[in-house]
Amino acid sequence: MENEVKVKDSTGNPAPLGLMGFGMTTVLLNLHNAGLFALGSMILAMGIFYGGLAQIIAGSMEWKKGNTFGTVAFTSYGLFWLSLVGIITFPAIGLSEPATTGGMVSYLTMWGIFTGMMFFGTLKANRAIQFVFFSLTILFFLLAIAEGLGSETLGVIAGIEGIICGFSAIYTGIAEILNESNGKEILPLWPVQ
Repeated sequence: MENEVKVKDSTGNPAPLGLMGFGMTTVLLNLHNAGLFALGSMILAMGIFYGGLAQIIAGSMEWKKGNTFGTVAFTSYGLFWLSLVGIITFPAIGLSEPATTGGMVSYLTMWGIFTGMMFFGTLKANRAIQFVFFSLTILFFLLAIAEGLGSETLGVIAGIEGIICGFSAIYTGIAEILNESNGKEILPLWPVQ
């Protein structure tokens, strides 16, 4: 009979990296959506490097830890950011035609559906991560409706909601870092009982 060897996982928690990459990039894009500044290289660069690549790295690290939810979530949203930057930049450099209104509504709606389904995967997690996914689901559908109606007012409302969503992810990431590094709860995550 072969002896089974258990190996202790001593790798770090990749979730704060993914949450910070998602949260900070989401806040910045939605400051634009709320009408505070134009879309420019700062948002696009954040979308590629922190929203995109950092989340893909975090998703790969979650895979190594055996966390399917974290793998799918971080990798998917990292690729969302890269695809969004492509949708914006490809027409500007002559690689494609701009996305149609119907195309963008479909794109945002699919991400809303995906996020809504992922929200159900958080129901046994803490309330903080539940809020991130719930508010992100609302954000995608608000953006899709604003795009479909061509409503600048609804776009600003979506921007404000997106800022809240992004800051909730930042809070969750910082709480995980502080709680882990201090060995006690510094910022509450409100675990499910």
